[in-house]
This record gives sequence, C-alpha cells and structure tokens, in this order.
Amino acid sequence: MSLSQLSSRVWRDGEVVAESIPLDTLSNELADNHTLSWYDLTDPDHEDIDTLAEELNLDFHTVEDAQAPGERPKVTRYPDHLFLTTYAATIGETDDPNSRLIVSQVSVWVFAHGVISVHRDDLPEITEVLNRLDANPDLVSNGPMGVVHAILDVLVDGHFDTAQHFDDVVEQVEDQLFDDSIDTQKVQKRVYRLRKELVQFRRIVLPMREIVSTISRPSREAVAVPRVLEPYFNDLYDHSMRVSEWSDSLRDLVATIFETNLSIQDAKLNAVMKKLAGWAAIIAVPTLITGWFGQNIPFLGDGRPLGLWISVGLIVVSSVVLYLVFRKEDWI
Repeated sequence: MSLSQLSSRVWRDGEVVAESIPLDTLSNELADNHTLSWYDLTDPDHEDIDTLAEELNLDFHTVEDAQAPGERPKVTRYPDHLFLTTYAATIGETDDPNSRLIVSQVSVWVFAHGVISVHRDDLPEITEVLNRLDANPDLVSNGPMGVVHAILDVLVDGHFDTAQHFDDVVEQVEDQLFDDSIDTQKVQKRVYRLRKELVQFRRIVLPMREIVSTISRPSREAVAVPRVLEPYFNDLYDHSMRVSEWSDSLRDLVATIFETNLSIQDAKLNAVMKKLAGWAAIIAVPTLITGWFGQNIPFLGDGRPLGLWISVGLIVVSSVVLYLVFRKEDWI
C-alpha cells in the first residue's frame, strides 16, 4: 500500500514505544491488547482506502463517507468500532472573492486498541494533537478515546480561532458603516462574503456538539468513553456549544449589519431626493415670475427698466426666502 504520507505512533501504558510504524503491521497492532496505536493517513487514494477497508473489514458506508467530499459531520457506532467525520476550519488568504474559509475533512475510525484518521489536506493540527498527547499521558493511558478527544479538542480550538477572526472582521465592518470615506460597494462585498463564510462555518460547528454528545453517551459497544475521560469530553462539549452559539450570534450580527447598511443607503437617497426637491422649488419660482412677466399684457414697468428691476427683485427675494426656509428645515 503506497500512501502520500503516513504518521503512526504506538503507546504502551502511556509511554511511546514506537513511531513511524508501517501500515502493514496495522492489523497486528490493533489486535494487541497491551498497546494503543494511532495511524494518520494524509491524502490517500481510493486504492489505499479500499485496501484499508478490506484489511480491517470496515463498513462500506464509512468508506464512502471517507472518500466523498462535503459529507455532513457525524458519528456512527458499530459493534467493533466507531466512525466519525468532522472538519478543520481555518481562514486563508485565497483569491476567491466569495470566501476565504478553508475546510478540511477528517475521517476517524476508532477501535478498541487503535485509531485511524484520514484527511485529504496536510493539516498542521495533527502535529498539535501529538504535542497534546505528549503533554498529557493520561489521555493515551486510558485507551483510544483519549486520542479521539485530542483530535476533536484541537479541531474545536481551531473553530474558536476562526470564530474570533470573524468577530474581529465584523467589528471592522461595523466601524466602516458610518465612515463616509469608505466605498459603500466595498462594504457591501465584505458583508456578502462574511455571510457566505458564516453559513459554511455553521454547517461545520453546529454538528460538532452532536458528535461530542454521541461519543460521550454511555454505550455497551466495544468502543466507549471510560469514566475517567468523561470530564474531558464534558469540557469539550461545553467548548463546542460555545462555538456554536458564537457562530449563531455572528450570523445574526452580520444580518443586522446588512440591514443597517441598506437603511443607511436609503437614508442617504432620501437626503439627496430632499435636496433635489428643495432646489427644484427654488428654480421653479424664477421660472414662474419670468413666465408671468413674459405675458403679452401691460404690467407694472412694462416697456421700461422698472419692469426689469421689479422682476429681478422678485426673483432674488423669493429665491433667498425659499433657500433660508429649506436650509432651516435641513432640506438643502
């Protein structure tokens, strides 16, 4: 079996006893009651997954879920193992004008004495998982669920960082709403992108609490959370709930910003229309006076310079009066 990248580690009584173990020994390691193994596969092809499924007699549904992109985050229990699909989420500088959210699918099979994780992208989170397992031997000394907790905990922490980024961007957009020097179209594009990113982000973080809750639930199957690790998963569930609630509040806030932006644009349009109406009224008065004095009938000053000065005086006085009135009412 040729893989793009394989990382593996074996523990005995919480201590690392082997690293970089070839995948050919997977069946033997998983059958060893005295060790705990973790195999992490990066970007395997279909042949690799199929060979893995045949060697471990994996359910074909889990194989399809691991290979298909865009699967919904979920967890499924089987008599001899547990399967879960979740996502890592980070913000990257991409050329996509609609979204900068980078999501990476992670599929995990959990057996009584080992864990197998599969993902398409090279995730820096895996290194962080190993660091946490090294810093907390209690996790690996209590079975495969310790490794599962470390994986999920790192992913949820990444969700926290992503939510914090969204929160900072939302604050920046709020400041730009009332800044007349900022291009309105730029603000609208930024709000639209935020809405798309948050929708995608919520699809990832909302099912996470269900995943943690299902894993933590007591079970008679071969793979279950030991009592000593229950506080760890309870804390993880609390963190997943906080991210979920944070994403909901951010979505509502972005929707409010979108509506506020539309209201500001409507208010600016009303102000422009009000000014145009004021100036139109001022211009209409001279038109009325000149039209009146242009009639072919005798009037005061007709045919004499006095008539010109009377019309000019009426135009100036009426225009100034209307201007002052409209200015006082803040129409112009």
